[in-house]
This record gives sequence, C-alpha cells and structure tokens, in this order.
Amino acid sequence: MLLPPLTDLVALLGIDLVLYAAGLRLLTARHGVSGWGKWVVLACSVLLWLPVGAAQLPLLAYVRGISSDLSVTLVALSCLGLAQRLFRVPVIATQERMALNGVIVLGALFLYPLALGWGNWDAYRLGWGSWGMWAALLALSLVFWIKGLRLLPLLIGLALLAWTAGLMESTNLWDYLIDPWLAVAAFFQCMKAGAQALLLRFRPARAVSQRLSS
Repeated sequence: MLLPPLTDLVALLGIDLVLYAAGLRLLTARHGVSGWGKWVVLACSVLLWLPVGAAQLPLLAYVRGISSDLSVTLVALSCLGLAQRLFRVPVIATQERMALNGVIVLGALFLYPLALGWGNWDAYRLGWGSWGMWAALLALSLVFWIKGLRLLPLLIGLALLAWTAGLMESTNLWDYLIDPWLAVAAFFQCMKAGAQALLLRFRPARAVSQRLSS
C-alpha cells in the first residue's frame, strides 16, 4: 500500500489521536487510567490503520469521510489530554479551560451562521488571508497572555505554524483553528460549567432553608 500524501497522512493521524484520547477518557473516566485500558484503546487505534475494501483504504479514511478533517486546536488538546492521562502532565487550570471554551463558542457563533448564509457577509473568507483576522488573533493572544492565560496563545501560534506549512488539505486558517466537533464539545463544557455554577449558587440557600425548617 502506497503512503498517502502528507496532508492526508496528517489528517488521518489527527483523527486517530482524537479518537485515542476520547476512547481513553471514556474507558478510564471513573477509575483512572488502567493498564488494560491503555492497551485496548491503543490496539483499536492501530487497527484503524488497516486497509480494507476494494480501494484498500485504512479504516481511518472512512471515519474521515464522516468527520472531515479536524482542526489543529482539537488535535493539540487531545494530545494534551493524552499526556495528562498517560504521563501525568499537570491538568489545565479551570480558568484556562473555561476561557478557551468561551472563545471557541464565540468563534463558532461568529463563523458558522455567517458561513451558512445567515447574513450578507461570509466570515469564512477571512481565513484565506486577512490582515484584520491576523490582527484580531494577535490582539486576543496578547490579552490572554497579559492575563496569565497561556493556552490560547500557544494554540493559535500552533495553528498558524501548521497553516503556514500547509499541513492540512484546506488552505483556510479557520479550518486550522476550529471545527464543528470542537465547537460542540466547547458548548457542552460551557453548559456544564454554567449548570454547576447554578447548583453551587443555590445549594447554600437550600441548606439554610432546610435547617430552618427542621
């Protein structure tokens, strides 16, 4: 089997890493990372590279047909999650994580409705080369860096490097920064954090009322 072009290889590797991180998280969410969990998920990740069908394409190619290419941001976050579970790298601080999720959700709300034709202007065109977009990314990175939040600037820098090198099939910077799967995950994380904040806010009042009634 001939090796695929570099852009296809990078896309398949990114999908495999994201699936590996997701599988490891699902299998070990309650009891931590166990030896059997690592090997099971690793075996599944290796099997996804096996060629199947008349075209002798790896299974990952069929997954790619459903998921499309994943953003550099999602792949990098998945690699960070793998490092935390496998090598005990420090967990991302809650403030960093929530700030990143908030920016991703706002970016998705800005990009996707306009790209789908909900307005007279297509924000997706900015990704093919726009000084305004580069300036906005630089300003956002500087604000986060000054506030001591390093994750977002590093992810933006990594996406820009990959875009400059042309590592993905797409030539649009948006595709390196964000994808629908990442946007959905960030949205649910924000919803989860909001629900937890509401529970913490009303729990003390409920406890006081129960004490008074008793």
